[in-house]
Amino acid sequence: MSRFISLVRKEFNHIFRDRRTLLILFGIPIMQILIFGYVVNSDFKNIGIAVLDQSVDAHTQKILNKIFSSGYFNFSGNIQNAQGISDQFKTGKVKAVLVFESEFGKKLDNGQLANIQIITDASDPNVANTTVGYVSGIIRSYQGELAGQTVVQLIVEPQYRMVFNENLISAYMFVPGTMALILMLISALLTSISVTREKELGTLEVILVSPLRPAQIIIGKVAPYVLLAFINGLVILLLGYFIFNLPISGSLVLLLAELLLYITLSLSLGILISTIAKSQQIAMFMSLFVLMLPTVLLSGFIFPIENMPLILQWISAILPPRWFIIILKDIMLKGNGLAYVWNETLILLGMTLIFLFAAIRKFSIRLQV
Repeated sequence: MSRFISLVRKEFNHIFRDRRTLLILFGIPIMQILIFGYVVNSDFKNIGIAVLDQSVDAHTQKILNKIFSSGYFNFSGNIQNAQGISDQFKTGKVKAVLVFESEFGKKLDNGQLANIQIITDASDPNVANTTVGYVSGIIRSYQGELAGQTVVQLIVEPQYRMVFNENLISAYMFVPGTMALILMLISALLTSISVTREKELGTLEVILVSPLRPAQIIIGKVAPYVLLAFINGLVILLLGYFIFNLPISGSLVLLLAELLLYITLSLSLGILISTIAKSQQIAMFMSLFVLMLPTVLLSGFIFPIENMPLILQWISAILPPRWFIIILKDIMLKGNGLAYVWNETLILLGMTLIFLFAAIRKFSIRLQV
């Protein structure tokens, strides 16, 4: 028994000395429970709503005060005419528009039917349905308050209209996110294994003694996979278009250019991983498991970013799939052009250059060793 106790004590000592084991035992579970606890929830808040008030009376102001004081919605500005509704949605910051008909308050005071139109961006059907439900509930609450204050039966009739996805097809939400996830994981995996495989096989030394510069080696490693991954991306686009009936409302040329940029970014990230990882197994682990969980949870693929705590929103901002999903939805569903996606495009371009520079820098250090 004393020998057994000594063996157990020795194992405890090994575990406490190994930081990686302690990270797996305590660090990863704590991080996962915190991320899942904050991200995977049904909280609903910070949804941007714009207003087209054609009546501007006491009733419309009270309804708006109740809506924006509820804590679920943010006021995103007033719209002057119906033509401005489409422009508000294309910015991506507005998820719904409330339209009060003219003489809204007068009709209420006279006991007539008064209409409120709730127009929602249905590119995310879950957010659209929840927004309609919350706003309708607040309007019914206001109607109940009025009915208790007057003998006249007052009627408020909310009307709903969905844009960009009138039939609330869930594929319009999940297919762009799935495309971003697949292209990121597959592209990063392809290039992350390329360098580590040559290190394991011993063929990397042949490249190292060649007159090629580190930048040429890195770009040469990425170039063949760009074509292959681009063909893969085209296949995914065609499947989304023909199988899931996902529309391409915007410029096809712009869409393909953004696809090429995102693929180049993903491949550059894979090359950076390959310069860090010491084996193919580690490279595969970093490419698949480390990238998959943040992409699924924090990119806006499934859970709205607006509902996340501020620190998770900051982390989400450094994830390339977040910006590519926005680009896909803007071009394919909303028909937006470069004028609306230039910011996201510059972010992806900047990330690509950072990943390439870091990979070249890391690789040049290896050449000097």
